[in-house]
Amino acid sequence: MSEENIVYIGKKPAMNYVLAVVTQFNSGSDSIVIKARGRAISRAVDTAEIVRNRFVTDAQIKDIRISTETLEREEGTQASVSSIEIEMTR
Repeated sequence: MSEENIVYIGKKPAMNYVLAVVTQFNSGSDSIVIKARGRAISRAVDTAEIVRNRFVTDAQIKDIRISTETLEREEGTQASVSSIEIEMTR
């Protein structure tokens, strides 16, 4: 999976990420991975569902991977953050 087929979800509205995924599909990509962690996970799910239901109706969810990442906070303590990867194919 090349880096250009990955859409990282952050704090922007879901439609910004929907546009990025649809653009990737329209530029010829057959497979796209939507990645998010923490509070952005729900936005990632929204993005995948909006793409699938409204814009690229022949897109399917091939795989969903969930995990926990350990990050170091500024104070030096450890924090466990949930993450998700949603792989969509056409």
